[in-house]
Amino acid sequence: MNSQINRSMASELVLKHELSANMRTRWFMLATLIVSAFIWYKNFFYREEELTDLNPDTQLVVSPGKMHIIVTGGAGFIGSHAALHLLDLGHSVTVIDNLSRGNLGAILQIASLHAPQYFKFHNADLGNQKLLSSILLAAHPAVDLVMHFAAIAYVGESVAQPLLYYHNITVNTINLLEAMRASNINKFVYSSTCAVYGNQAQLPITEETTPQPTSPYGMSKLFAEQVIKAHASATPDFKAIILRYFNVYGNDPEGRLVPHWHVQYVFPAVPHWHCLIGMNNTSSLQCLIGMYREYPRSELRKHSRISGACLDAATGQLPSLTVIGTKHPTSDGTCIRDYIHVTDLVAAHVTAMHAVANPPALYNVGTGQGLSVRQFVTACKKVTGVDIKVVEQAESRPGDYPEMWADPSKIKRELGWKPLYVDVELGLAHAWAWRKSHPSGYQEYGILNDFIRK
Repeated sequence: MNSQINRSMASELVLKHELSANMRTRWFMLATLIVSAFIWYKNFFYREEELTDLNPDTQLVVSPGKMHIIVTGGAGFIGSHAALHLLDLGHSVTVIDNLSRGNLGAILQIASLHAPQYFKFHNADLGNQKLLSSILLAAHPAVDLVMHFAAIAYVGESVAQPLLYYHNITVNTINLLEAMRASNINKFVYSSTCAVYGNQAQLPITEETTPQPTSPYGMSKLFAEQVIKAHASATPDFKAIILRYFNVYGNDPEGRLVPHWHVQYVFPAVPHWHCLIGMNNTSSLQCLIGMYREYPRSELRKHSRISGACLDAATGQLPSLTVIGTKHPTSDGTCIRDYIHVTDLVAAHVTAMHAVANPPALYNVGTGQGLSVRQFVTACKKVTGVDIKVVEQAESRPGDYPEMWADPSKIKRELGWKPLYVDVELGLAHAWAWRKSHPSGYQEYGILNDFIRK
């Protein structure tokens, strides 16, 4: 009797195990099917990497008295504003960007604002020497000048990944200079950074301040500057200018380009954290299927500029704003920085392109005014009208420094440049107006949807 019971129990256990195994197999197959469908859907609709050229068959035209200008990093924050401004001034522009951190929407938006015979785009990496050289050699009409913005630009990330920064900034600048030499292009505007100065006791910063970078980002930019100067010394026909800009923010006052945020084309069309914790009645279907929408790339959020993070928090794309570093030896414990509006920074580059020289001149680009992070956040709250939740982190980021602001008297005196947007609230108002009217980024224009449906 006991033997029969044991056999019966064993049979039941085997059956339950088989049913459990079958259920696990079915769930695994279902999960695999869902993931496969997700990947297929993404690859079918999201074609960012497939865009290799824009207007490839269009012959560029250069108007009398104007130039054909290469803008590297022209899909990025500063580069896209520079490309648009140059086109506004009547120049012809070719953008080179690998879209690793740039914005496809910016390229398509610029293209929609100007005739195709004045604008081209190449999806290319400056690390690909062969491809870069072929683009410059094939450029027609001949390129008159290169503005070099392309670079990754986060101090904290550079401390964690120094080799990435030396390759991306220093080595890629060498690649670009070699490609320019092979193509007989001899005019160069370099977008450098105040990070080359590092932690300084004497403020404000002048061009005579001795660089002492505290991060691989600052060091790699300084190395690139030295390469440019050495190349100029060995190449009499080569003319360049180096601009060390301070903390950039804002966006096009006419609202044509996005304030800086790292764009990721993702599912769903709701903030990631809504899906993760089920807020705002977000349904599973919305999270699974969603709509085509842009968001700052999640892995880069912790490095993002305070201006972008403030607006992310104000719009609800971030649940709170994290202020990193509250124990600095400053008036309120937070970093003090010189915030330069992107429109003013671009104007400095345009002014500088008429002053390239050998040896290359060097200029600081800033307002000459220092503002603490807490003061910046207060301004952001005032402009947005949102009581942004602020989370403070006492420990500062690796490579950070307490204070930094410019003495811009040299560029004012020698080139006649001066900033127009010295009031941070005005610059933030430009960015906030864009965010409110375009909560889905460039998709609001319809240009991204038009592209993915082609």
